[in-house]
Amino acid sequence: MFLDLFQNTPGLLALTFIIGFLAGIIKGVVGFAMPMILLSGLSTFMPPEQALAALILPTLITNLQQLFTARPPTIPYIIGRFRLFLITCGIFLILSSQLTPYLPSQLFLGGLGIMICFFSFFQILGVRLNLRVANHKITMGLGALTGFIGGMSGIWGPLTVTYLTALNLQKEEHVKVQGMIYSMGALLLLLGHIKSGIFTWYTASFSASLIIPSALGLLFGAIIRDRFNDHRFRQATLIVLLIAGGNLVRKAWFS
Repeated sequence: MFLDLFQNTPGLLALTFIIGFLAGIIKGVVGFAMPMILLSGLSTFMPPEQALAALILPTLITNLQQLFTARPPTIPYIIGRFRLFLITCGIFLILSSQLTPYLPSQLFLGGLGIMICFFSFFQILGVRLNLRVANHKITMGLGALTGFIGGMSGIWGPLTVTYLTALNLQKEEHVKVQGMIYSMGALLLLLGHIKSGIFTWYTASFSASLIIPSALGLLFGAIIRDRFNDHRFRQATLIVLLIAGGNLVRKAWFS
């Protein structure tokens, strides 16, 4: 089992649980960023491919937790309104997950990080980008890019949140739509990387061990989120998004 690697380093195993708990808190507050935090934290002491495999199960479970505990809108409403984004994202996620062992992701992650940083920065300054969900070309383009990047890196939150923030959704709808999109993405990521060979029985044990600390962190973060009004939630989301974009640039070109 993968956990056997930590038998002589229990402190390192405890550190991974702390990383999972903190990732859950951030996700509970703003609805995303768990894969980014897990991938960044875990890849400091293990290969990126193993870190990617490790984040799959806690990401899937906490996304389902987020989907079914957040308040309305209903799941059929979300599927109906965002079906174009969901379908496009899903197709490209499956396709790109098979390319992970072969393609360098630096260019995609770096470029994406720069775009997200610019978007977040100007939104924080008060410049509003309004997007109508009926704009099919932009929706399909963002869905394709989200799925492509997510399949390669396991990180699809920043671009998804960029899209949802541009739609100016209310706090609870924002969080629940994220839960729906990420649940679908996490399930497809699991299936895709079983086929790619990155997620195996060997790495599954470590991934499963991160479920409990991540889920507990999500519950704690949701309590914090309940204290936010829509404006504070939007500001917190944009700040985390700005950090996420900067982290993608760091990961792509400075690590």
